[in-house]
Parts: sequence; C-alpha cells; structure tokens
Amino acid sequence: MNITPLINKIKHHPNYHKAGMILCHNGVVRETARDGRMVTGLKVNVDHEKLDRIIAENKNRPGIIEILVEIAEDQTLSIGDDVMVLVVAGDIRENVISVLEDTLNAIKTSVTKKTEYYEK
Repeated sequence: MNITPLINKIKHHPNYHKAGMILCHNGVVRETARDGRMVTGLKVNVDHEKLDRIIAENKNRPGIIEILVEIAEDQTLSIGDDVMVLVVAGDIRENVISVLEDTLNAIKTSVTKKTEYYEK
C-alpha cells in the first residue's frame, strides 16, 4: 500500500487548484489490542456499498475536493503492515480536518470489520 499514488491522483484532479490542504491517514497494525492483548495479525473485511456511500456523502461537504481510500482487505496482515490509507483534499484546514475525522470514524465503525489474531 502506497499513499503517494493517491496524493498524485488528487494533484491531477480538475479542481486541485482550489485545494489548500491534503490530509492523510495511514493506519497500521499495532502489536497490542485495545484491551492489551498481544496481536499477531489482523484481517479486515469491507462493506463496499457503505464505503461508497460514506465517501460520496463526505465529498459533498463544503470545501472538499476529493476523498480517496485504500483498505487492505481479505488478507492476513502482520504487525506494522498498512491497514488503510485515507486522503482528503479541500480548501481550508477546518473543512479538511473535520471531513477526514468523520470519514475515518464512519469507515471504522460501519464499513470495516476486523479480526485480530492474538498470541496464545
């Protein structure tokens, strides 16, 4: 997974001249779960219909030019592997930061389902 092609795609967007900010999120597999257990791997499943709907809704918010996301799905990921990259471009930071946060939270709560594997 490489965030650079997503940024380059945004830079070629027809409305890129309106952008004042590109904000990126790069989620990785961490070695501990929220409950403290040691993680050995992670698998993510994606509901693509919900993902498309969330992206479309957030693209319509004020000042937003583009939202791109890539999620590593249907594979077992190891500690340190990229899970998701999310890139949001828009006019001013107040618009872009809030859209990145809202989009990320919506993806994490209603689009993706993760299975963590733990040390025995």
